[in-house]
Amino acid sequence: MTCHELEALRLGLMNCLGVGDDAAKKHARDELGDSPEPHIEALAEADTLAACKRHLDTALVELESEVAATDGDEPDYDYHRGRLVAVRDAEAALGRLLGHGEGFLDDLGETHHALHEIFPADA
Repeated sequence: MTCHELEALRLGLMNCLGVGDDAAKKHARDELGDSPEPHIEALAEADTLAACKRHLDTALVELESEVAATDGDEPDYDYHRGRLVAVRDAEAALGRLLGHGEGFLDDLGETHHALHEIFPADA
């Protein structure tokens, strides 16, 4: 059993961040196998943080359904629940990353505006 959601998110984030670690990408791809679920493949191929969030949300809904359908007496039940906690944690971390990025953009805009106040463009 593997955490396909987490490996797919790692691949998507590597795409977004321009990480060229071929060994890490190969390892993650090997974990996903030859025919991952469509929502997992979409997450692995994401090329923007917004796409990562959208596809992770879909993967989380699928995982929640899987956990809900699993009988509490099954040997894998605790593993599935643990996976759900880990993916929810990753979702929260991705949300923080998006928030920091938006804050950084806002800061750049304010700096640009302040620079134009100090040095007017039409002067």
